[in-house]
Amino acid sequence: MRRRELHFEGGLTVLKKSLIVVAAVALVVVVSAVAQQANFKRTPLQTVDFPAGLQRRERHVEIAPDTCVGRHTHPGVESGYVMEGAIVLKIEGTADQTLKAGESFQVPPYAPHYGCTAPGQAVKMLVNSIIEKGKPWASPAP
Repeated sequence: MRRRELHFEGGLTVLKKSLIVVAAVALVVVVSAVAQQANFKRTPLQTVDFPAGLQRRERHVEIAPDTCVGRHTHPGVESGYVMEGAIVLKIEGTADQTLKAGESFQVPPYAPHYGCTAPGQAVKMLVNSIIEKGKPWASPAP
């Protein structure tokens, strides 16, 4: 059986061009993820099992100044308390909330959301989630 190749100008096949594009996009995603991880630290504090297949997961979250955490969801309710700094919380379908030290927040289950630190300020938060046991704490949202 003879293989057919589709050619663009310059002699590169569709497959070769596609692979180059995919590699470039993957590189951008990896670099962005590494940059975000350097500006975002999540420290697990405890996980407590509940009946009916639920868990409470507690995390200490630190976000560097001038950083946005990517849009994501949680498979359960998330509540938090801002210990230091300030953050703008953006929950889909609601008005943006600017939260300062001493204020708390709640995100409904599966609600796409993200947060950005206030200009020039880092933030430290205590975050609790009640989620289905065995599910990841967070998943990227489209």
